[in-house]
Amino acid sequence: MDVITTHINADFDCLGGMIAVRKLYPDAVMVFAGAQERSLREFFMQSAFYAYEFRRIKDIDLDAITRLILVDVCQAERIGPFGEVAKRPDVELHIYDHHPNKPHALRGTVEEIRSVGSTVTVLTHIFMERDIHPTSDEATMMLLGLYEDTSKLLSHATSTADYQAAAYLVEHGGNLNTVSDFLVQELTSDQVALLHELLQSLTAININSIDVHIAHASVDDFIGDLAVLTHKIKDMHALNALFVAVRMGDRVFMVGRSRLPEVSAGDILEEFGGGGHSFASSATVKDLTLVQVLDKLPTVLRRHVNPHWEARHIMFSPVKSVRKTDTIAQVREILTRYNINAMPVLDNERVAGIITRQVAEKAAHHLLQEVPVSEYMSSDFSAVAPDTALQELQELIVDRHQRFVPVVEDGKLVGALTRTDLLHHLLSGAVARRRKGIGEPGNGLTLKKRGVAHLLRNQLREPLQETLACIGAVADELETNVYVVGGFVRDLLLRQENFDVDIVVEGDGIAFAEEFARRHECRVRAHKKFATAVLIFPDDFKVDVASARTEYYLEPGALPTVETASIKLDLYRRDFTINSLAIALNKTHFGELLDYFGGQSDLREKAVRVLHNLSFVEDPTRMFRAIRFEQRLGFQMGGHTEHLLKSAVRMGFLERISGPRVFNELIIILREPDPIPAMRRLDELDLLAFIHPQLSFGSVFNRMFAEAKRAIDWYELLYTGDRCQRWKVFFLCLFSSLEGSEVRQIVKRLGMPPRDEEFFDNERNAAHQVMDELEWRLLQHKPPEDSRIYFMLKDLPVETLLYGMARTEHEETRRLISHFITHLRQVRCLLRGRDLQSLGFVPGPVYREIFDELITARLEGKVATREDELQFVKQRFSPKTKQIRKRRE
Repeated sequence: MDVITTHINADFDCLGGMIAVRKLYPDAVMVFAGAQERSLREFFMQSAFYAYEFRRIKDIDLDAITRLILVDVCQAERIGPFGEVAKRPDVELHIYDHHPNKPHALRGTVEEIRSVGSTVTVLTHIFMERDIHPTSDEATMMLLGLYEDTSKLLSHATSTADYQAAAYLVEHGGNLNTVSDFLVQELTSDQVALLHELLQSLTAININSIDVHIAHASVDDFIGDLAVLTHKIKDMHALNALFVAVRMGDRVFMVGRSRLPEVSAGDILEEFGGGGHSFASSATVKDLTLVQVLDKLPTVLRRHVNPHWEARHIMFSPVKSVRKTDTIAQVREILTRYNINAMPVLDNERVAGIITRQVAEKAAHHLLQEVPVSEYMSSDFSAVAPDTALQELQELIVDRHQRFVPVVEDGKLVGALTRTDLLHHLLSGAVARRRKGIGEPGNGLTLKKRGVAHLLRNQLREPLQETLACIGAVADELETNVYVVGGFVRDLLLRQENFDVDIVVEGDGIAFAEEFARRHECRVRAHKKFATAVLIFPDDFKVDVASARTEYYLEPGALPTVETASIKLDLYRRDFTINSLAIALNKTHFGELLDYFGGQSDLREKAVRVLHNLSFVEDPTRMFRAIRFEQRLGFQMGGHTEHLLKSAVRMGFLERISGPRVFNELIIILREPDPIPAMRRLDELDLLAFIHPQLSFGSVFNRMFAEAKRAIDWYELLYTGDRCQRWKVFFLCLFSSLEGSEVRQIVKRLGMPPRDEEFFDNERNAAHQVMDELEWRLLQHKPPEDSRIYFMLKDLPVETLLYGMARTEHEETRRLISHFITHLRQVRCLLRGRDLQSLGFVPGPVYREIFDELITARLEGKVATREDELQFVKQRFSPKTKQIRKRRE
């Protein structure tokens, strides 16, 4: 008897594989070795595929089996009662699997084991090679297995062969709608409760510098689809390695998932009697309690998670260096500018020595600033190659006390590492990034890496996903690293939409942009002075591209001097930790989140923090940005950061920045959907007083800003087509109680452009005069007619009108202004200048007089059509005398 079977807790890959193998062994009997996952059981209950004969194991005479065909499994302990059958010498064993064939695995007379995403893929390629054609039902069941095991062809283990297999099955009638229906299942209430318990227990342990997460729970009854829950936890927290253990009744069920080659989930759970892929595995434990499993798991992890770290994995690059002819003074300046403690000294390209900040400072103390650094550098040092093992590095740094180690290849400096880098790699739990150039020394921080490719897939629109993938592809061809950085990454992690895409290239950003534009349909606008460029796509979507760069300030408040640098130094120059995040776009590392400065932690804590203590001194405009981000995101400024801000205000550093830079920051704040909380904070932290001593955000301002926001929101819902510059409305509110001379002082202090200077000087006065007249008329119980309202308000910009609505305390005044905006403002004459010419009127001031009369007549209901207007003009005006025949009523 021929029997086809698979592992216990069978999934869709087992089902699809068994159906496929049946095509190769048409006389064989299909039997499940044990239970099936819930999704598979529901599939049998709901689908019409029950026609495929599956026999129950109790109906099989195990002694009669002469050939056993295993699908998606090669271990005796995972096939239940068939384990003993597989070991019998009289049984011929055939194996079809995509798990690696291990030394202790079963051996078959026929083995088709290929390193692909699913067993279905193995069998589909056999079909393609032998010209075997599945029916549409068979193709659908095979597609279910293929899509499930490859996470819908999105798993990192997905291969080209998997895509080819999927195409072949779709061509043969595989129904993707059915696949979608059965792979997307709602969680039951029991599963939701179990998921909650697992999330509550989620912890991380660090094994040889790699974070492995463990979750556990205990329930009395069996709950299916533990693998689905594990996958959800992994995606929810973007975990690289996760092991879940759940006691259900008298057994412990385990599931492992891993994105890291250093963590083989299959090898680890094999020690618990299970197995699987390196990236996905499971086990059912009968002889240990949950406590014993959790006690054993860290020991097993330490045995298996043992990456071979080399210098190349933890070194930073490029390395700041000096020439041996540079003076001590020049060395001190560079050490201070880049906030580093040691540098290599080069003789042409050869590393000749190492100079430290301590030595440079002592030399300067002894008035040796002009002496060449070669006189005092340390020439007694060791350099290492990129493939130097971690153990050797430990010996060099810890035992031989060399704090700075150059990494040299073919006689050239390619990187370096410090004692701090090594200690953080060993102790911090961060995963060292297997990539050249992960950072610079000097700030005591190390890289936190996390995969967020799923966020890019799930949150971004397809065109933007494709654009980012294309950017990564071009970078790969140019052999350079490229990242999306800043606010875009921050908002992605916060699940907020942001279309301001900033790209950083470790190299020539302009050259990269030009090369990208040559390959894709877009234009480039380059700014060579700043080493930046803008990619402009046909739909006018823009992507900013910049070279990775660092900056330093020659004096507080000055504009920065910029130099090219590594991605880490580029991120270090950012204003706040939450904006110092980057995502790699190169294909090999696509979706890796770079976090050198604790940005993820601050996002979780909802904190705005600067990267270093001189941040507000170097760029005081960051004070305004700190408040803006704090209020926009609903965050709180970190205690130390707020202390630094107050100190910078107290010491007068705001006085050192130009007015236009402050003006620009204020505009951005006042463009926020609700600037009121930010304005309160500006007042609380004495930043409004810096603009003018009389500015204070008291109750009057608070009321006026609230009314301005209400008026602006109302206006924008009208969709009039006339744009409102909301920041101007709020600025008018800010100036409301000031004298004209004080407003002019502020306008001058902020360096406003002439057009804005004129606007605030004129419109504020115009608004006050009109509002005063309107309110006087209402107090006299003489509300103006529509025509009077029209001529009072028609020349005022919409920002001035909305300011008037905010300033007044009378609801009737607001109603009159809103009536003008909604009903009167768009009233127009139907006649034009050429019509008056045809009636014999000579162009001149009389035209304005006639049109004003026509508007009045239209508002008073005296004219409605073009003919009415023609008759009205003929009756009221004489072309010869140019006089009104009848006095305006």
